[in-house]
Amino acid sequence: MFKRLSQILLQEFDVSEDAFNDVRQACLEQNAILSEMLVKKKLVTETQLLDAFSRLYRMPFVAKVTVDDFNTEFTQKISIQFLKKYLMVPVKNLVELQIAAGPVEEMNDPPAGTHRAAILLNDPTVFQPVDDILKILQWDDVSLILSTRESIISLINAAYDSSRDTAQQLVADMEGDGSDIISEIEETADLLDDTSDAPIIKLVNHIISQSVKSGASDIHIEPYQNSFKVRYRVDGILYDLLTPPKWMQSALLSRIKVMSKMNIAEKRLPQDGRFDVKIGDQSVDIRVSTIPITYGERIVLRLLNKSSTLLRLPDLGLKDEKLKLIESLIHLSHGIILVTGPTGSGKTTTLYAILSKINSPDINIITIEDPVEYQLKGIGQIQVNSKIDLTFSRGLRSIVRQDPDVILIGEMRDQETADIGVQSALTGHLVFSTLHTNDSASAITRLVDIGVEPFLISSSVIAVIAQRLVRVLCSECKEPYHPDPETLQQLGNIHNPADGPVTFYRAKGCPRCFGSGYKGRIGIYEIMVLNESLQSMILKSHDSHQIKREAVSQGMTTLYDDGIQKVLEGTTTIEEVLRVTQT
Repeated sequence: MFKRLSQILLQEFDVSEDAFNDVRQACLEQNAILSEMLVKKKLVTETQLLDAFSRLYRMPFVAKVTVDDFNTEFTQKISIQFLKKYLMVPVKNLVELQIAAGPVEEMNDPPAGTHRAAILLNDPTVFQPVDDILKILQWDDVSLILSTRESIISLINAAYDSSRDTAQQLVADMEGDGSDIISEIEETADLLDDTSDAPIIKLVNHIISQSVKSGASDIHIEPYQNSFKVRYRVDGILYDLLTPPKWMQSALLSRIKVMSKMNIAEKRLPQDGRFDVKIGDQSVDIRVSTIPITYGERIVLRLLNKSSTLLRLPDLGLKDEKLKLIESLIHLSHGIILVTGPTGSGKTTTLYAILSKINSPDINIITIEDPVEYQLKGIGQIQVNSKIDLTFSRGLRSIVRQDPDVILIGEMRDQETADIGVQSALTGHLVFSTLHTNDSASAITRLVDIGVEPFLISSSVIAVIAQRLVRVLCSECKEPYHPDPETLQQLGNIHNPADGPVTFYRAKGCPRCFGSGYKGRIGIYEIMVLNESLQSMILKSHDSHQIKREAVSQGMTTLYDDGIQKVLEGTTTIEEVLRVTQT
């Protein structure tokens, strides 16, 4: 077998016999698997190796497999650990099997009305686990198909995720006084045993996985006098997820505190913690905060999906003219660009998109953040740590000695941080930072309030970007309507640029958007560039209303106006714009 495999690798992929023998000898010495070692040593890719196995064992090979109608009955009989250990997955109803590369030549179409089964596997030499699966499932007429590790793991995760009990079902299964459940969680808590079958542990895992699957950003666990509630935030809006019995409160909160490495005996003081979880192929960082309230402890979990890709500037919702304006600003050599908005308005996402845009080998970018939410390749990122007195101001003083071209300050919280940021901008650095203000003009007032001199602001700040997030209407179920003239007049005499009546859209709700009528969020923006007129005004007055009037007269589009434009485009609703702009 080894000789035939080496011949195939030599003929098809130019792998020399000496190199093959060296790898085989290393496998014998290290008790390693030949196929894994061949890929590890980069003699062949996984796809090339599977192609060679396909020729050697006369098994069909497909790089990526998707199944339209996935039968998940096997999940009740076979553990997910077994399938992941041997990298194989049984697939029933082979008629439904859709192969990205087209039909496999070696597989004959089954007669009409029959259903054949297949086992997808990554290593054709693992025979015993295949026999075990066939005995357990009592299948016959089975085809063996080679596939990639990624494709098999993806199918395994999809099967067990779709067959998993809901959190509501787990709560229903735990009805009772809870004495046994609580003793069980207390016994397993000391061991930090995540694989335990304790019902409370399973419930916490399901709450987290269900929230991640729904795209939630936060999970709230809120105790009341006779009950407690679990809610999650999706697209900025809180929804009820679960209302378990009151007796589960103590055990559930203790489990989360154990996972976060908090002191489970301390219930009188606020605590902070964090932990990482892996759900399928998604890696999620969870920040946990507890505070004592009247009826127990209130816990909020902030979910940060590290597997999600960073957004690019064109994906943020910027119109063409605003996108071009920002791209011109971020390539300036020095100055301060501020991004403002309330908590959860997408400021950090915007700044990361900007840094990704300007990041290149010829510039040095250093950030100081609290916390570091995404790891950016090629950028030095500093995590604020108050326990060792690594504050924004102290870290920033060190950054300026690191010869940076671009500096990102997570937030200008105090005068010292703001002063160092201003001095850095005046000495040839491009500085990005955030402020918590309602609009762009208020950022000037805030800087003056924390102690920055107006003449320093006018000479260092080059632009302020204010932003909010509005929910995007679900494309499957949104419905058009024509608002009455009175409504249009109240909204500011809106006129449709096209001929005919003004058309708005409203949320309806469907299974795709979980009945909310919305799917995802997009930004609305207000960009105030400090030209000579605004710089002169700031020297005379830092009143935000006067500054805003002057900026609008210079052509600035307000948050409300940008939101109305997205309403006319059918992207969002007028209710969403009014909600986030508070007009």
